[in-house]
Amino acid sequence: MGIEEQKEEREVLDSIFPDEITDVSDTEYRVSIVLDVTNHEGDDSEPPTIILNVQYPPDYPDEAPRLDISAPPNAPKHPYLDIQDDKSTLLDSLNETIEDNLGMQMIFTLVSTLKDGAELLISERQNAKAALAEIEAQKLEEEENQKFHGEAVTRESFLKWRDTFRRELEEERERREKEAEEEMKRKRVKDEKKLTGKELWLQGLATGDVEEGEGQDALEGMGKLKIEAAS
Repeated sequence: MGIEEQKEEREVLDSIFPDEITDVSDTEYRVSIVLDVTNHEGDDSEPPTIILNVQYPPDYPDEAPRLDISAPPNAPKHPYLDIQDDKSTLLDSLNETIEDNLGMQMIFTLVSTLKDGAELLISERQNAKAALAEIEAQKLEEEENQKFHGEAVTRESFLKWRDTFRRELEEERERREKEAEEEMKRKRVKDEKKLTGKELWLQGLATGDVEEGEGQDALEGMGKLKIEAAS
C-alpha cells in the first residue's frame, strides 16, 4: 500500500513541479522552492531558493517522510535568511503539518508550509530592521528638536541660572567702575601735564622747584599789578 501511494504522489508532484523536482533515487528526490520576497527600499538581493530533500520510508505515508533542507550550490547569502542557521527552525515548523497529515500524501502540503514559513521569517526580519531604523530616526529627530526647545526649566535650574546671572551682573558692574576710575586717573594726569608752572602753583599742585621758582614769579607779578593800580 505504501509503495503504491508513494508512486502515485510522485507522479502528481511531477505535474505540479515539472521543473523543480530532481530525482535522487526511486524513493528520494529534491524539490527546489523559490521564495516570493518583497524587498524593502535599498535591498536589491535576489529571492532565496530552498531545496527540500524528501526520502520515503517504507511505510510512508503512515510514517513521516525523512526531510532535509539545503541551499543551492554557490547561492548568494540572503540578508534575511541563512539556510544553515535557520534549518532547524524551518524543519521544526513542519512537525505539526506532518502529524496532522499522517496516513495521507503530504509532500505538496509540506512544500507549501515550508515556503510560507520561510517567507514569514524573512518578512519578520525585514520589519524588525525597519522598526529599528525608524526608532533610530525618531531618536535623532528628538535630539535635534531638543537643541531648539532647550532644557526644561525646574526650580533648581532656575535658581542656578539666577545666581549665575546675578554674579555676572556684579562682575560687570565692578569691571565698569574700575574702568571709569582708571579713565579718570588718566584724564587727571593728562590735564596736569597741560598746566603751566604758575597754574600748578595756584592750584597747589606744584612741588619742588616749581614752588620756589615759578611760584615766586607769580607773587612778584601780582605785586606789580597792585602798584600800578594804586598809581
